[in-house]
Amino acid sequence: MTGPDKTPDPAALEARLGHSFADRGLLAEALTHSSATTDTASYERLEFLGDRVLGLILAEYFHANCPADDEGKLSLRYHAAARQSTLAGVARAIDIGPYVQTQAGMDLAANDSVLSDVIESLVAALYLDGGLDVVRRFVLANWPLDAEAPATGEKDAKSRLQEFAMQKGLPLPAYRMVSRDGPDHAPLMVFAVSVDGFGEEHATAGSRKQAEQMAASQLLERILTKGERHG
Repeated sequence: MTGPDKTPDPAALEARLGHSFADRGLLAEALTHSSATTDTASYERLEFLGDRVLGLILAEYFHANCPADDEGKLSLRYHAAARQSTLAGVARAIDIGPYVQTQAGMDLAANDSVLSDVIESLVAALYLDGGLDVVRRFVLANWPLDAEAPATGEKDAKSRLQEFAMQKGLPLPAYRMVSRDGPDHAPLMVFAVSVDGFGEEHATAGSRKQAEQMAASQLLERILTKGERHG
């Protein structure tokens, strides 16, 4: 965990965010994971608000800058800009990790879930402290938005694995929990996925959703790189 005495100067982060907070308590809350032992509230409520504010900014941007796109193409652009991997990439680009308060031992560098949650929380903090224009400037300056690029969709690993099984005439992928360790506020879950004739893969993450996606991705990668082994 990054303790209060080891946290970098928030002024440097404010410079990256493009806003000096009148209420730094909002900034501290946005950077506090529920696992941290601290008197500051965690970012969960801000994350809820930030998700909606970010959605508005992104929808507004694509609506204004992609006039030839129908609703379907606008949705593809929106979901690509709002997905977890994109948000985590923004967090890494502005080096959020050293500022986040978490329990000891949590590896933020590899935790897309926490990094994306923190970005949404920061969006909410910026909105509450500075208003919508401040958030808009932050998003437009830091998101990989390209209105000229083709609108394409990227299906998640579970969807692609399910399509693979259906194309082969096989039962749908089977997911099961292997184990669950750790406290309620910071669990470690191991999930497995299997497809008939192609074996099983395991993955560990802090949530069922993330672990299942990781396991599906690993099984797909093995199938596609090492060949199909349908017995």
